[in-house]
Amino acid sequence: MTAPDIKLEENPDVAIERVGAAYRDIKAQVGRIIVGQDEVIDQLLIALFSRGHCLLEGVPGLAKTLMISTLARTLSMSFARIQFTPDLMPADITGTDVLQQNRDTGDREFRFLNGPLFHNVVLADEINRTPPKTQAALLEAMQERQVSVGQQRHALPDPFFVLATQNPIEQEGTYLLPEAQQDRFMFKVYVGYPSFEEEKQIARATTGVSADEIDPVLSGPEIVELQKLVRQVPASDHVIEYALALVRQTRINEPGAPEFMKESLSWGAGPRAVQMLLLGAKAKALLAGRTHVSTEDIAALAAPVLRHRIVCNFAAESDGVTTDKVVERLVNETPQAEGKLTSDPRFAGVFQKAA
Repeated sequence: MTAPDIKLEENPDVAIERVGAAYRDIKAQVGRIIVGQDEVIDQLLIALFSRGHCLLEGVPGLAKTLMISTLARTLSMSFARIQFTPDLMPADITGTDVLQQNRDTGDREFRFLNGPLFHNVVLADEINRTPPKTQAALLEAMQERQVSVGQQRHALPDPFFVLATQNPIEQEGTYLLPEAQQDRFMFKVYVGYPSFEEEKQIARATTGVSADEIDPVLSGPEIVELQKLVRQVPASDHVIEYALALVRQTRINEPGAPEFMKESLSWGAGPRAVQMLLLGAKAKALLAGRTHVSTEDIAALAAPVLRHRIVCNFAAESDGVTTDKVVERLVNETPQAEGKLTSDPRFAGVFQKAA
């Protein structure tokens, strides 16, 4: 039985407790299998509650696939893993029309057979190993939450959550994701090596006898309810302006871009980056037990939101400058205090209004 929708303004304590309980329960279940990686799991859950998709990048053996499949097991929803390969075709993931005979009429007619995209949680494993034609088949699914086959459009289930993995070190037989497709991912999450103690715990757990039972925590309707709660969290004009300031400074051909941006970037972030910053910050605020967004929430998510939406130029890459370093400097040099942004002459171009 589905609980009635909660209004954040009417029941803030109930809303905070529901989100917090879901967060704690999922983390506890995932922790039965996954050791460490708290920041990565937090970002996955923020994306889940914000109705976004995630791209995970890390070297082999860091349990990216296991982490995603474990998270899916904590949700009472359908799950599919798609192993992307060079010979994978769009119809292999979207589904296709097949000619079948109608037993009642005897006529032959086309019937659509769902592909693996028709699940609530989809793991796109090693997404950069498939050609752009198949990668592009995900674009409509991720943005419009539907697939088009022939002349028919087929709606995907709600909620719909794509978690993709890619390997950054193997270039043989890989296809870089186009910027347009990377922009569809709310976060690009870097999965790093575990600490000494975490790796020791992993070694002990994975070479012995251990139970890996996972109890489901949330159902599809419950996740949809939590996603609605996130959108009800208010964001002040100051917070919105701060998010705008971060994103608009990356646009090197627009007014207000600082010199270090023009020296480091060849392309900046689009409006979707602002939307993802605000939605992610709203979810982060609720998880922290607050019903309002702060600039600290925005700053904390700047790297996973922006790192795949800005492009370093050749000169910057030659000097070892990465998008993360650019974002770090951007956050450090953008004041968070209310009033300082609009009064600082450095940001006059950022907030320049059309005549």
